[in-house]
Amino acid sequence: MKTIDFVKKRKIFFIISLSVIAVTFIVSLVFGVELDIQFKGGAMVQYTYTGTIDTAAVKTVAENATGFGVNVQTSTDATGNETLVLSIPDSMDSAQQAKLTSTMEESFSGNEIVLSQITNINPTIGAEFFKKCLMALLVASLLIILYVAFRFRKIGGFSAGVIAVIMLFHDLIFIFGVFVLFRIPLNDCFIAACLTILGYSVNDTIVIYDRIRENRRLYGNKLSYAELVNKSISQSVGRALSTTLTTEIALASICVISLVFQINSILTFAFPLMVGMAAGVYSSVCVTGPLWCVWREYRLKKQRQN
Repeated sequence: MKTIDFVKKRKIFFIISLSVIAVTFIVSLVFGVELDIQFKGGAMVQYTYTGTIDTAAVKTVAENATGFGVNVQTSTDATGNETLVLSIPDSMDSAQQAKLTSTMEESFSGNEIVLSQITNINPTIGAEFFKKCLMALLVASLLIILYVAFRFRKIGGFSAGVIAVIMLFHDLIFIFGVFVLFRIPLNDCFIAACLTILGYSVNDTIVIYDRIRENRRLYGNKLSYAELVNKSISQSVGRALSTTLTTEIALASICVISLVFQINSILTFAFPLMVGMAAGVYSSVCVTGPLWCVWREYRLKKQRQN
């Protein structure tokens, strides 16, 4: 099997990652980050409808009726009915609800619009939910560090765990970038995509670490850190790419179907997830190993100096 020199190209990989991260944060600072009502509070109004409906027209009608910017999503409920979900950045009283519903029924009389549910979300509850999500992510990161530190103690232990978590946040920033660049409000789809990528990203990283550990056991000190990493990644890259490619094809199909049928709730989950999975295999193959190599070589150099 041909060994690819990933370590030699590490500067290119590092620059690509840092550039994407920099663009994401610059855009988020300049244009801001949109939050859905799950996080900032407001009202969520759900209607059932029949036939085909223009979501852009729904957005215009709803905004004119409420006086607020409205986010529109389409989906299918448990009974198979087509549904419209309107996210409004303010709570609504009974009079406002009645006005919106009557306007929707008049404007889309051919779609048999029927109000099925309305929920006012307290901003405090949304903020509390967001804090709990962040806490869950921090706890998961700590557990990952401890697990990797114990399992791979012979190839760096704690430092290997820290690098794994750094790569995890690297992948999550890519997902965050999709929401920021495409102006998708951060909602429960963002949390779901992040939690899904957490598992995929860590799994890919562990596969690379496992191969490094096995090759270190087989070859001892015969291989330099760079040779060890290059050999290990070259042995693992085929499996990582084939697994990810299969999932990416499935996600791409879901995205196409969601676009054709205007199912925004699925699209805003599947598309960021597709980008996150690509970022996960990229970081595991191109960044994790070279970064681990740079750190180990730095530690070795410091030990020799002392």
